[in-house]
Amino acid sequence: MSRLNKELSLLQGVGLLTTSLLGTGIFIVPAVAAAVAGQASLWAWLLLIALVLPIAFTFAQLGKRFPHAGGAPHLIGRAFGARMEQSVAFLFLAVVPVGLPAALNIATGFWHALFDLSPTMVLLIQLGTLGLMGLLGQRPAKASGLIQTAIAILIVATVASLWWAGDLPAQQQPLLPTAGVDWHSIPAALAVMFWCFVGIEAFAHMGEEFRNPQRDFPLALLIGVLLAGLVYWACSVAVLTFGTYGDEQANGASLPHLIDRLMGGKAQWLAAVIGYLACFASINIYVQGFARLIWSLADEGKLPAGLAQRNQHGVPARALLVVIVTCSSFAMLAWWQGVSIAELIRYANGNFILVYLLSMAAGWVLLQGVWRWLAGISTLLCVITLGVLGIQMLYALGILALFLLISQIRSRSNKPLRTV
Repeated sequence: MSRLNKELSLLQGVGLLTTSLLGTGIFIVPAVAAAVAGQASLWAWLLLIALVLPIAFTFAQLGKRFPHAGGAPHLIGRAFGARMEQSVAFLFLAVVPVGLPAALNIATGFWHALFDLSPTMVLLIQLGTLGLMGLLGQRPAKASGLIQTAIAILIVATVASLWWAGDLPAQQQPLLPTAGVDWHSIPAALAVMFWCFVGIEAFAHMGEEFRNPQRDFPLALLIGVLLAGLVYWACSVAVLTFGTYGDEQANGASLPHLIDRLMGGKAQWLAAVIGYLACFASINIYVQGFARLIWSLADEGKLPAGLAQRNQHGVPARALLVVIVTCSSFAMLAWWQGVSIAELIRYANGNFILVYLLSMAAGWVLLQGVWRWLAGISTLLCVITLGVLGIQMLYALGILALFLLISQIRSRSNKPLRTV
């Protein structure tokens, strides 16, 4: 029996996941991929979708069989025990100090194109953004689903309007080029593009709130992955056609420049608003996911019982407040220390891929038949990605090892003494 209100529809689930996957990536990653791989980036998107689908299918089967607000840590705990579940839960929550400030910085950056913001104003916008997420999170989950579905439609419509305004596809830009393609550059592009599909693990926390999780959760996950991949590929076609990529500055302003070129200077407002909303949607799914993870752990007696309290709408309001306050504190700390976005993202990436890896390994243990072998393939893909990240994984591996050590020490100290 579900412990949370079962209110999410299939369409709302697709909207939540699509906005989570598109997020900030749609505004910069197609340009970065084009700068790295040129024409080969169009093939790289299709290859990436093919690589991500086994992971998505595995999450879909796990979420279908074990819908739970605990998300990936709960699934890992089912496979490898309570100690691993708690350690992975804190590993996932350890994204908050590094990942959330980076995403907030990217979201605020869209307003720099319209206003001359002081550092204090930047911080106030970030805190205001978290405040809006706190207010939205007090409402039933379907409220976030409706709003993020609208944002997803807006993003898709924006990319479609670029194709219409630019009269795409153009003759000079094949949709899948075969001549002059640097195939050797595809692995380097994939290393950048993989992070466009980070967000599936946060979506897993919402499985318990679907009206029909066995049917709608896997469908929402798979449709969301395919839709996001198609939007990224279509955006890359536009970026390559009009050459809005190059150095770091050009890549960061790729989509605003594309909108300005095809729709005029007044469309800068459109680019800023859509960019901010996309970032808002991407951050919001993580904030809501973190809140549900904390609530689930408290509801099962693994965290203080006070965090398991729900409001009149049946949502984990107190756990959400803890997440908002924590995110605000780390946002202020990052603002005060002037930590770069790139540095923050490097630390966060390691946590995500390690959670993916352990989730796929859990799939190998929990699933049967063809789904078990698919989970095994997904585990191998995550191991390969882990190797590509190299030293960037030390933050995640160190945190996981620390929490496992703490859990081991606590379990030993709680053992009753033997009597002779």
